[in-house]
Amino acid sequence: MKGLAVGDLLLPTSKMVNLFEVEGVREHIDEVLATEFKNKDRADIRTTWRIVEEKGPEGVEPPADLADLISDVEIAAIHICPLSSNIISRAKNLKIISTARGGIENIDITAATERGIAVLNTPHHNAEAVAEYTVGLMLAETRSICRSHHELKTGTWREYYPNTEFIPELNDSTVGIVGYGRNGRLVAQKLRSFASHILVHDPYVSDREIESAGCRSVDLPTLLHESDIVTLHVRLTPETRGLINEERLRMMKPNAYLINTARAGLIELRAFHRALSEKWITGAAVDVYETEPVSPDYPLLALDNVTVTNHRAGDTRNSYWKAPLLMGEQVTKLLRGERPDFIVNPEVLKS
Repeated sequence: MKGLAVGDLLLPTSKMVNLFEVEGVREHIDEVLATEFKNKDRADIRTTWRIVEEKGPEGVEPPADLADLISDVEIAAIHICPLSSNIISRAKNLKIISTARGGIENIDITAATERGIAVLNTPHHNAEAVAEYTVGLMLAETRSICRSHHELKTGTWREYYPNTEFIPELNDSTVGIVGYGRNGRLVAQKLRSFASHILVHDPYVSDREIESAGCRSVDLPTLLHESDIVTLHVRLTPETRGLINEERLRMMKPNAYLINTARAGLIELRAFHRALSEKWITGAAVDVYETEPVSPDYPLLALDNVTVTNHRAGDTRNSYWKAPLLMGEQVTKLLRGERPDFIVNPEVLKS
């Protein structure tokens, strides 16, 4: 079998090829081809991704040599590189597309499925990074770390902050985790070292599993009523869009905080802005936005009781560089005739 590794600025080809060195994969591989999807810088990557989200993989030009290289490989490993229907049509031997991302907007899934090509993604590659960052935002917002930093840098020794009269500690605070997938579980794991009390709401996970991890399983209203800090870790779907609306924001304690490193659409922005400006809740920390980059007049930017960061939660060297090893584990399962944990088009397994 031949493999193809397509690297980029964030995940170099020198790291992407590690997929083909994973035990369970390497014994099947005779040759690894490589190319690179080039971006000038990170700003260019964000522009590229915005085009892909709007127009699909056809909206961005792939590497000039990709069509020739993919023509006789069985496994293609990509990250940002687009795989359009035209490119996929050139891949006469392709059996597996493995992407280092959770998102699949840069792959024509319909074209791959029609040709019986399994598409594997890697949604867990940055779970540790996101969990660490989430806890970091809890600390930054509740302790006014970013505000203090900004004021001191601009010449002000600030003594009073929005929560000065009731600054909490994670120790003994009640933290509500909405969504108990990989990210939510890791956040809970890290919070246990702070001796936080952890509530979890996830209708797809059994009470027994949640409580065996030292957390308490509750419904969403209970979590919102009782939590000092609420953190979101669910996928954005038609059912979860606007999950945190005015009614639910009003269920939260006046001294509570809301953290969002998941998806912006989970929270109704207008209600969120009112909740913060009218002090229904004390504060918030946000890393995700419906449109990125945000405009200078984005409403949350003018508020003093919210910590805002520019979609940095999953952005670590480890989260990119370990992705090929995680990809290799999934490819190994497929090569052994097992069902991968993360397959976008499982219907191809029936053929």
